[in-house]
Amino acid sequence: MEFRYIGKSGLRVSTICMGTMTFGSTTSKEEAFRILDKAYDSGINFFDTAEVYPVPPQAHTVGITENIVGEWLKTKPRDSIILATKVAGAASGWFVPPVRHGLTAIDSFHIKRAIEGSLKRLQTDYIDLYQMHWPDTIVPIEESLKAFDELVCEGKVRYIGTSNDSAYGLTKANETSKNKSLVRFESIQNNFSLLNPRFHDELANVCRCENISLLPYSPMAGGVLSGKYNGEFYPDGARFTNYLNNESKRVRLQASRFVNDKTIKATAKYMALAKEYGVPPVTLAISYSKHFDFVASTIIGARVLNQLDDSLKAFDFNISDELLTKIEEIQKEILYPMG
Repeated sequence: MEFRYIGKSGLRVSTICMGTMTFGSTTSKEEAFRILDKAYDSGINFFDTAEVYPVPPQAHTVGITENIVGEWLKTKPRDSIILATKVAGAASGWFVPPVRHGLTAIDSFHIKRAIEGSLKRLQTDYIDLYQMHWPDTIVPIEESLKAFDELVCEGKVRYIGTSNDSAYGLTKANETSKNKSLVRFESIQNNFSLLNPRFHDELANVCRCENISLLPYSPMAGGVLSGKYNGEFYPDGARFTNYLNNESKRVRLQASRFVNDKTIKATAKYMALAKEYGVPPVTLAISYSKHFDFVASTIIGARVLNQLDDSLKAFDFNISDELLTKIEEIQKEILYPMG
């Protein structure tokens, strides 16, 4: 089993992280326990959740995922697990989270309210990695970092990270931490996959130069890279089948980013490449996401137990130079399928 450190922290994590965002919505508590047990028994020591989960976030479901993870956590030695969760981003951003009456901000008040709720639901007295779910465009980053710093000093949080951030945002935060002697973001959790390699453009350079780790989410591009969407067939109950018919324009736009002519065309090529190398498409996709030196651990998901099987095969499959060249040829032919 390979382990990597997150940034400059003492967090030594498995190269695959178990994500939990469906637990409590499309995944029952009983199935979630089976998934978590199998992940743990397979060597995964890193588990990621958030206060707004499960998805799609709704006022009557927020916190359910943390409750499930918290119940499961009591069945394992706490120090054997690296636990990550997130404070909901600001309501001034692209999405108004259905917590704290839709008035969220990454300020001292909301950060402290959020951590107390997460600790209670997760039934633990500390979080290993506490992440900002997305940036706040209003509150100065210094104020946010001071609040995070206080949580570390209080022992409620070991390290902090950001998510859905930009090269400017990560660099600004990192320099503020240096100049103000505050804790810094050790990680960034952003979308990164065969269909969305944009992290290479600028953020990869920031991470390499500053020793900050990427924790890629959606390595399967929301399940698209499994090949289950082919332009004519959309499986019943699948996430983007539901999202494309959602009453929310934002949700429909999100779905069209993942499922469109370019992503379907590129996916067909990756499926052929996976067949050529004798691995399931899921294994190829996750292996790509965890291949790079700036990545600490790739976050996978599973709605049902058997979906874990092909994901876990990525522990033992490595992307060769030859295979990487073929992947890059597809990426050059079909530029940025997800925009």
